[in-house]
Amino acid sequence: MADLAKLDDAALEAAVQSQGDTIKALKARKAPKEEVQPAVDHLLALKAELAKRLAGKDSDKFDRTALESLLAKRFFVTPSFSIYGGIAGLFDYGPAGCALQNNILSLWRQHFVLEEDMLEIECTNLTPESVLKTSGHVDRFTDYMVKDSKTGDIFRADHLVKQVLTQRLEDDRQLRLGLAPTDAKKSKGGKPKGDVLEPAVREHYELVLETLDNYQGDDLAKLIKDLDVRAPETNNEVTKPVLFNLMFDVQIGPTGQFKGYMRPETAQGHFLNFKKLLEFNNEQMPFASASIGKSFRNEISPRQGLLRVREFTMAEIEHYVHPERKNHPRFPEVRDIVMPLYSVQAQLAAAGPTKMSIGDAVAKGIVNNETLGYFMARIYLFLVRIGIDPERLRFRQHMANEMAHYACDCWDAEIKSSYGWIESVGCADRSAFDLTAHSRRTGEKLIARETLAEPIIRDALVLEIDKSKFGPAFKKDAKAVQGYFEGLMRGSADEWDEEKLAEIDAKLKADQQITVVGTDGNEYVVKADMLKIKRKTIKISVREYTPNVIEPSFGIGRILYALLEHSYFVRKGDEQRAVFKFPAAVAPFKALVAPISNSGDFAPSIRQVVAGLRQNGISNKVDDSGTSIGRRYARNDELGTPFAVTIDFQTVKDGTVTLRERDTTKQIREAIPVIVGVVRDLVEERTTWDEVIAKYPVFVAQDLE
Repeated sequence: MADLAKLDDAALEAAVQSQGDTIKALKARKAPKEEVQPAVDHLLALKAELAKRLAGKDSDKFDRTALESLLAKRFFVTPSFSIYGGIAGLFDYGPAGCALQNNILSLWRQHFVLEEDMLEIECTNLTPESVLKTSGHVDRFTDYMVKDSKTGDIFRADHLVKQVLTQRLEDDRQLRLGLAPTDAKKSKGGKPKGDVLEPAVREHYELVLETLDNYQGDDLAKLIKDLDVRAPETNNEVTKPVLFNLMFDVQIGPTGQFKGYMRPETAQGHFLNFKKLLEFNNEQMPFASASIGKSFRNEISPRQGLLRVREFTMAEIEHYVHPERKNHPRFPEVRDIVMPLYSVQAQLAAAGPTKMSIGDAVAKGIVNNETLGYFMARIYLFLVRIGIDPERLRFRQHMANEMAHYACDCWDAEIKSSYGWIESVGCADRSAFDLTAHSRRTGEKLIARETLAEPIIRDALVLEIDKSKFGPAFKKDAKAVQGYFEGLMRGSADEWDEEKLAEIDAKLKADQQITVVGTDGNEYVVKADMLKIKRKTIKISVREYTPNVIEPSFGIGRILYALLEHSYFVRKGDEQRAVFKFPAAVAPFKALVAPISNSGDFAPSIRQVVAGLRQNGISNKVDDSGTSIGRRYARNDELGTPFAVTIDFQTVKDGTVTLRERDTTKQIREAIPVIVGVVRDLVEERTTWDEVIAKYPVFVAQDLE
């Protein structure tokens, strides 16, 4: 048994399976009992050791029910409209949840908007249909859903596949180890029914799970059929996957004359205001805009609490950059940051993520460019700073079929929780898709300009419009028709698509007219005398270009939930003492002010402590209830309050108070102004608790736990 203790878990599981195969082989050749029995005894010993370890792991398994109970008890979050029965996918934040989210957003502004000198904007939640038609959301912002063929219950197709295959793999694992799957039926002998999966089948399931985002349309339907994926609760077959648009549609105006949608993302407001943003930035490139706001998605079957909701807060950045110069001046600052990267190639091989520096990833072409890599590193630093466990964080590259219609490269920061790996931040190179599409649709030039070091002089075909004939012919539609021709420009204002101009010129000479589609989508007939296409010598001193966009997009609710799970623990030896170990900078409340009793002698000291904390912008709560001081500490541990200032009779004598730190429960005792300054420095991340207790003596005269 001592030798078994030296095996790690994976080796022990492999030993159980190998020993089982050995016994099968002995029985197949009808080996004598005295040869079989020692092998059986060894297998039983292996299984006993494995069962002991699994029992220990089960006790350490994350208790989501306990977390959810605590979140409700301390009013972090609650289902919306609960007294009316509630609606799936809608939640309200209570005081603690609201403060936690606000603190995350405050740090986000510091980390990105202030440090990167971004231009923050706020745009409307309502969006006209024409805008989202141009952006592609009306046609492409969809997920596949299936229904239980008998009950009509609805599932998101890819989530159903993931749930079913994950359960099959877990059942197979337990069967191989001689353990009964949780939902396995028993035979008369008490053993679980069912056969273990063939190695090839198991490997196929694992590969499907790693590449599931690559299955769309008919491929997804075929996958569901081939794997016989059924509704989990009823075991009924499901219908063929169909597309469902995730946007909430609305009618704008008293008569509903304008169709619109609740925005599914905040990005479009950035692009439509690009021209004004560039002007505000004194025409300087590159630059970034940022926004925080609500987005809305009509999720098919929201079943994962805060992770899949219908209304949520997003924080988005649009960094505008020259399409041929995607280097970043601050990239050297993050070059050596090591991150877990899960590339497309690794996913296809089900190889798992590889830790490498972002500098190496960009140099090897795994990450498309420096600016994209820079923001990935900054995202990593932000998530770790607010308390996300770096060992449960990875960046996964989008597969070809899941890549958004606008992106040329995209990586998701995925955070592992009890629900598995969840996309929480997307970091995409959107190329020039959005600005180009809106420019073509509206005729508005959404471009940037750069002055060339040396002018370019050359002969070129150019197009000139005779406005004296063009305007009267098309009247109010002239701008839409002119927009078609402006769409033939490339580069500077005098650079045209010469191949296209040559085609138009030939058509005009042959037919004396051409039919074009204006930026409003209507067809117009343009006659030969309205245009002149000729060759001339041009001098290009200023080049125009459509910027590319690098977009980090943060799902704040998902990040907040992951932080709750990563921060939650219970005191050793006391399962009733739950704690959130939030970093002080994001904790909903920074300090508890707790008089040892409700004696009136403590009132002046309470006022002095509270005033000092408030003057330093430190949120605090006074708890002068009659319960024990230990109970009051415990209540605030459940809120994640990192510090507690305790006022006692010694305070009345000499003006000193104790300062307790949440995670270690250690205390120091100093004068009130000193304690206020220490709390300020801890909250503002100027110092650490280890540094504090190295500087001030640990106070051990009281045991108030």
